Amino acid sequence: MNSTVLTGEHFMTGDVACAEGALAAGCRFFAGYPITPATEIAERMAARLPCFGGTYIQMEDEIASMAAIVGASCAGVKSMTATSGPGFSLMMENLGLALCTETPCVVVNVQRAGPSTGLPTLGAQGDMMQARWGSHGHYEIITLAPASPQEMFYQTITAFNLSEIYRLPVLIMADEVTGHLSERVVIPEPGVIKLKSRPRAKGRKDRFKPFQPGPNGVPPMAIAGEGFGVHITGLTHDERGYPSMTAEAQEEMMSRIVGKIRNNLDDIIQTESYRLDDAEIAIVSYGVSSRSSLAAVDEAREQGIRVGLLRLVTVWPFPEVLINKLADRMRSLVTVEINLGQIHLEVERCSRGKVPVHLVGHAGGSVISPDTIVEKLKEITT
Repeated sequence: MNSTVLTGEHFMTGDVACAEGALAAGCRFFAGYPITPATEIAERMAARLPCFGGTYIQMEDEIASMAAIVGASCAGVKSMTATSGPGFSLMMENLGLALCTETPCVVVNVQRAGPSTGLPTLGAQGDMMQARWGSHGHYEIITLAPASPQEMFYQTITAFNLSEIYRLPVLIMADEVTGHLSERVVIPEPGVIKLKSRPRAKGRKDRFKPFQPGPNGVPPMAIAGEGFGVHITGLTHDERGYPSMTAEAQEEMMSRIVGKIRNNLDDIIQTESYRLDDAEIAIVSYGVSSRSSLAAVDEAREQGIRVGLLRLVTVWPFPEVLINKLADRMRSLVTVEINLGQIHLEVERCSRGKVPVHLVGHAGGSVISPDTIVEKLKEITT
């Protein structure tokens, strides 16, 4: 296969576009375990990574896959894994390790209907709360929700950039439909793509503190083998990385881990608005469901319903302030998602009872049709 980024126009699935986005972002290590509907990402990376001098490893399970990409990142390599619901569940402990040790990496979850084995070949958006709270303890995390193969390409690059800037695992919460959908994907020249790198350790190696925060709250990162003294542990640790079993140390560590995200929300959160300027009803949606919502807005407008769409490109951290402001000027809000009301609960919380919040959703297995959304809009406007 070609050993360079495949520039130009292509017709490819979302899973393949995700893999190409990872390569364009500089990913050079992938560890994973086959699972429907994410296996095509692994297959593409297995074929393409060696051409870039990178490494692909099929691990024994998803627990090991997550551990492997954390280790590779500590060695200075941009790393990624991809999975679906059952594998995502297995990754949660080591996801917490990456959060605690502030190790950048990217995890792709091409969601299918669950729980348990569920519907392996059919889509859903049922892992959205697991993305936020799946690992134990308190933390902040960044989660993106692509709605097309083109976005699978670009948002994978964005995920790597955010991961490097803020030193944490970033999640791409796709869905089976977007992962298996084939569409036109335009891949730009490598020089057009802006890539970010983690803040690197500098200065005297014997005085380096691996978890001393920089100007934006993110500590510089030493790479294994560079000669800096680094102690990495999942235990609560001080700025030197040494375990410290005190409430004060826990408070200091958690303030840094949480604060580096909360203090940079304006640079992290991305949303898109459509026909909201004169709307009386706002649909809030993400991923493949936002495509149905977009069509529903136009169809409802033709029937005299003044509705618009707020698409969540970044789902976590959640755009609380924006949702609250939206509730100030709408008659009602409608959440559209392929689950029984996960992000819907967040929309309700952030609207603070100012307006009714309605759900259009189901348990998974099929895309929500624009007609279903329009029917809900008619129901709440009559």
